[in-house]
Amino acid sequence: MKTILILGAGLSASSMIRYLLERAEENNWYLKIVDKDIALVKRKIGKTKFAEALSFNALDAQERRPVIGHSDLVISMLPARFHVDVAKDCIDLRVNLITPSYISPEMRALDAQARHANIVIMNEIGVDPGIDHMSAMKIIHAIQSKGGIVESFKSFCGGLIAPESDNNPWHYKFTWNPRNVILAGQGGAAMFIDNGEYKYIPYNRLFDRLDKITIPNYGEFEGYPNRDSLSYRKTYGLDTIPTLYRGTLRRPNFCKGFHVFIELGMTDDTYRMTDSETLTPRSFLNAFLPYNTGISVEDKFKLFLREDRMYLYEQFESLGIFDKDESFGFPNATPAQLLEKLMVAHLSLQEGDKDMLVMYHEFVYSLNGSQHKITSSMINLGEDQTYTSMSNTVGLPVAIAAKMILNGDLKEKGVTLPIRKEVYEPILSELELYNIRFNEEEISL
Repeated sequence: MKTILILGAGLSASSMIRYLLERAEENNWYLKIVDKDIALVKRKIGKTKFAEALSFNALDAQERRPVIGHSDLVISMLPARFHVDVAKDCIDLRVNLITPSYISPEMRALDAQARHANIVIMNEIGVDPGIDHMSAMKIIHAIQSKGGIVESFKSFCGGLIAPESDNNPWHYKFTWNPRNVILAGQGGAAMFIDNGEYKYIPYNRLFDRLDKITIPNYGEFEGYPNRDSLSYRKTYGLDTIPTLYRGTLRRPNFCKGFHVFIELGMTDDTYRMTDSETLTPRSFLNAFLPYNTGISVEDKFKLFLREDRMYLYEQFESLGIFDKDESFGFPNATPAQLLEKLMVAHLSLQEGDKDMLVMYHEFVYSLNGSQHKITSSMINLGEDQTYTSMSNTVGLPVAIAAKMILNGDLKEKGVTLPIRKEVYEPILSELELYNIRFNEEEISL
């Protein structure tokens, strides 16, 4: 029997666990699943005889290593900062590892050691990163196989709310870690290349410089740039490409509204607010508005919005930002933490809600003196609040890769990501069985 050790059983692990359990008997697998909330694990595995919930501290090497040593594969769904420590254990114990996270410089530095240990450390195998890489490389390789030259590649992805559950003026609900949404774009300028020119967008302009995208049957979206698109030239083998841009999708007006919070300074996570536990949403907002006696907080906010942005007012009103009856009760909080608490209270998935994952690629390539444009889009709706689209699109690629490793179908060794044909083709093909498929259109320019 082959043992799979899963570190972390949060939301994005639900679909992965279900997939592996459904195939455990026929493949002779046994799952050991660790999470700080052992009751959560027990709910997810039910009464199966092919899995058990463990309660050790997965962040403690002394507790973690003996279990890794008795496993055939480790899947780390821990926060990304812990993956390198787990990878070092896996190298030492010669156990294969999968993570859905970006390859950090520290992880990449382990490549030679992983090869020497004859193991694979497969990273970036979720949705973004993951499905984005695989679906993009499929098209890039197809263009190159017929002699075409890729001149422009733009890629966007967004975790959003399904149309039937879209019932607030932000047209958004949190489908993954809210803190990451609140802090998105901080820590450095967004960098990309556009028609051969390097472009940099600082954080204070990030949500105001948007691409407009239309996806048939699903309408309008807006995209803001991710922090670093330039490194993907090497990842995709497009070192000389004139245009490469990666971004995040939102529905129209979300970004414009969030830009107001940035302008006010309410997304700052670098300092603590005095007496923050006493602040109400109204006094929290007022703390960032100019001092002006004799007018209400609402009127001060309208002055800050300006006439040309007054169409956004309803979005802020819907968050209860003018409420004065109840304080946050959050001592020693940063502005970003209070904003997160405010938005989560009003933009969380409710019973019966479904989420939606949207991915969009746009390629321009030249062939025999003419230009062509390919658009590729994927829309996936969640099943419910456990098997969300985010859980399916993150967890299923991980689970399929695990099957390939355990069955000997994935031969690659070292620190890697799913950009090779023998990896992405079977995964993308199987994902179509779960309605994770791309619709492609090509036109001549």
